[in-house]
Amino acid sequence: MKFNVCINIMPLKALLDPQGKAVTSSMKNININNIDNVRIGKHITLEVEAKDEKEAKASVEKACKELLYNPIMESFEIQIEK
Repeated sequence: MKFNVCINIMPLKALLDPQGKAVTSSMKNININNIDNVRIGKHITLEVEAKDEKEAKASVEKACKELLYNPIMESFEIQIEK
């Protein structure tokens, strides 16, 4: 089976997000004052060949933990579709 997977990787809430802070400031500079606390992360999509959803999720979690995210600074969320 093939599964389509979306991974969202975001900076931990306790950490400063310099890119998000810069965008928040820029919003004010162009008179968009009703948007605040911008956080910027990564969105990754991929296809996984696996016998079932459990195996697909295990593969993606391994990829996240060993390659795609930094556990000291980021968190991740996985969404799987058949």
